[in-house]
Amino acid sequence: MAVAVLATCAPLAAAGTGFAEPFFRDQTAVDASEFGPLCTPDDSAVGTPDEASLEELSGLVSAGGLLYAVGDSGSDRAVAVMDGNCAVQRWLPLPVDPYDVEDMASGSDGRLWLADTGDNGRRRETVALIAMDRDTGAGELHRLTYPDGPHDAETVLVQRDGTPLIVTKEVFGAGNVYRPVGGVAVGDLASPGPTPLEKVGTLDVSATNGVDDATTGSGTTAPAVHSTMFTGGAVSADGTVAAVRSYSDVFLFSAPDGDLAAAFAAGPAVRAHVPEQPQGESVAFTENGDLLIASEAREGPVPPIRVLPGAVSRVQDQARAQAVSDEASTQSPGTAWGIGVAGGVVVLAVVAGSLVRRRAR
Repeated sequence: MAVAVLATCAPLAAAGTGFAEPFFRDQTAVDASEFGPLCTPDDSAVGTPDEASLEELSGLVSAGGLLYAVGDSGSDRAVAVMDGNCAVQRWLPLPVDPYDVEDMASGSDGRLWLADTGDNGRRRETVALIAMDRDTGAGELHRLTYPDGPHDAETVLVQRDGTPLIVTKEVFGAGNVYRPVGGVAVGDLASPGPTPLEKVGTLDVSATNGVDDATTGSGTTAPAVHSTMFTGGAVSADGTVAAVRSYSDVFLFSAPDGDLAAAFAAGPAVRAHVPEQPQGESVAFTENGDLLIASEAREGPVPPIRVLPGAVSRVQDQARAQAVSDEASTQSPGTAWGIGVAGGVVVLAVVAGSLVRRRAR
């Protein structure tokens, strides 16, 4: 009887385990062909100030119907303000002299926040966020210190509650995620500081990368590490979707509550392979939820900015599908009937006790 009951319970337990697995465990993949050209940055009408260049485009923000772009070290002394056709209307000189700007975000306070966090040699005692008014260019410096020594970082994201997150760029392995201690919002950072940072998690996409996927991508970096070297980030206008890009991919995360560190821990909902780019380092969301990517030129012509339409809605659709899957898993036969591995053990114990009592009689 025990064997018979076990044989009966085993399929139920297996069914319960199987149904408990979400139907959409893997993230949605987007092919690079779904990115279309938006426009090509052009500053011919206004000229280019010294130590500024769109050929080194490293940070990008879309806000108020305009595009804001900045280069990295050596070409990061001014932000280009472009119209919807990528024509530069004017340049905004940075309010302070930066060391190496690598990314840019739109803050909850309406200002631009430039990530002066580049440190290829990993020897800076402090890094910084530079605040900048989108109209006047006025702003100030906010120095930051890591708790565990220098890091190179090219990704900054500002949550909808104003907390900035910095994701480090690692040649191998996961990126580290830092925020100001206690989750201080950008508008409350000390100036000039420094404000100490604390590590709040990691960003590891290695589990989503198959062997074949790890060899895709573009740029000059060794293909095997394309997808794990993070070069830029962005947050949707409503704060519920985050994007972190590498040289070969953009990873999109669902954060319905605005907690990006938790979203990173849960893993990407959508993975988008990017089209060929000389050195892709910037990503942004438009206010209507499209995804923009841009690249440095690397001594060639300035590459066009490319667009993935409806990126935010894709992530939200995937998140809803995952929620439905999780809800369905709780209604699996094993769960609903209360029979699983533990249930099988209880039934076996009851049967064994019954046999012992019969023999005692």
